[in-house]
Formats: sequence, C-alpha cells, structure tokens
Amino acid sequence: MQKTKLGIVLVSGGMDSVTCAAIAANKCENLAFLHLQYGQKTAKKERECFERIADYYKIPEKNRLIVDISFLQKIGGSSLTDQQIKISKFQESNDEIPTSYVPFRNAHIISTAVSWAEVIQATEIYIGANYEDSPGYPDCRPEYYETFNKLLKIGTKEGLISIKTPIINLQKTDIILKAQELKAPLELSWSCYASEDIACGQCDSCALRLRAFKKLNLTDPIRYSRES
Repeated sequence: MQKTKLGIVLVSGGMDSVTCAAIAANKCENLAFLHLQYGQKTAKKERECFERIADYYKIPEKNRLIVDISFLQKIGGSSLTDQQIKISKFQESNDEIPTSYVPFRNAHIISTAVSWAEVIQATEIYIGANYEDSPGYPDCRPEYYETFNKLLKIGTKEGLISIKTPIINLQKTDIILKAQELKAPLELSWSCYASEDIACGQCDSCALRLRAFKKLNLTDPIRYSRES
C-alpha cells in the first residue's frame, strides 16, 4: 500500500493520541505533530508529553507546531479550563455530557491543523477522537468528522485534505492492544485531567484508561495517586 507523503498528527499527549501517532507512522512517509494549548489545567504536563512523544518518533523541529488557543479558557464552560469548575469523578452509566467537555474545542483544533496542512502540503490529519468508549463528547462522534470532511472538500484550496479517525470506534482495551502492537510509547502519555505529577485515577479519562488496563490484566505504565 502506498504511503501518504506527509500527514499531520494532533498530539495532545494522551493515550489515544499517541496510539494515533503510531498508526499514522505506518501510513505516512513523513509526519508533522501539532499540539494545542487551550488553557487546560494540565497544559504543562501535556506539552512535556508532546515533546517526548515527538522525540520518540524523531519528528524534526520544523515539523512540530505548538499553537496557543487559550481564548477557550476565557470563554470557559469546562472543568478543564475554568478554575471555578471542579473536575468531576467518573460516573457509571451517565448519559450527560461531562463537565470536561470544552465547547466546540475540536473544531478549533482541526481548523488549525487544516490551515497548517495547506501550507506544508499535508493531505491527511490524524486525530485520536474516540466515540465508543468516551464519556459522550459531541465532537467525538463519527458523523462530526464525516461532516467536517465534506467541508474540507469545498473549503480548502485544492480540496485534498481529509481527517482520519483510526480509533474512533475502538474500545479502550482495543486501543491499548493496538498501541502495544505498534510499539507506541504509552509510558510517555498522560491522560489525567486534574493532576500534572501523579494521575488522580478518578477523573473520566483516568478511570476509563485504568479500567481498560485491568480488563486486559495489564499494568498501566504511569503512576496514579489512587485507582478507581
């Protein structure tokens, strides 16, 4: 199968994004990594993980882009960006959209990636959006990205850029197995919404990650203060 010449990977530093990077590495001749700072509470840790993951995949400095979209913090409305909203603990079978949802965040992130893709002539943008095992974020639904791809065909100069969501329908256990298969550095990733030193083990992201490792009888390579 012919590889794409250049692909952009959105790397938050989390388990899903590092797995997505490993998949992209097998599908593209060259990679560029994009990281967004949007005023999140764990911004410093996520930036550190981004750099370490980029080093692991030997991404040259010219192919690393960090963009500040911290206006999302000023807009607020999310426990990830608003100091007045507490990070909620994982709730079993909760159909409500969690407080960690950042209003329309992924649209801003994707739009930034598309602008960069047009300049560096990348034709694929990889994002680790996950629907099956996520807490129900509206911007992690498959139809969200299907609609975005239709927009890109008519809203970009050549209409050749597409968004790839290779793990969108995978369970977290499947994501871990895929990461292991592709030797993705899960030990360099960070999923916690609340802490930058030792993962809390109780937020949505920590809980889903920990449960998946337990189902597989595997040990998560990062440290937790407690396990839910």
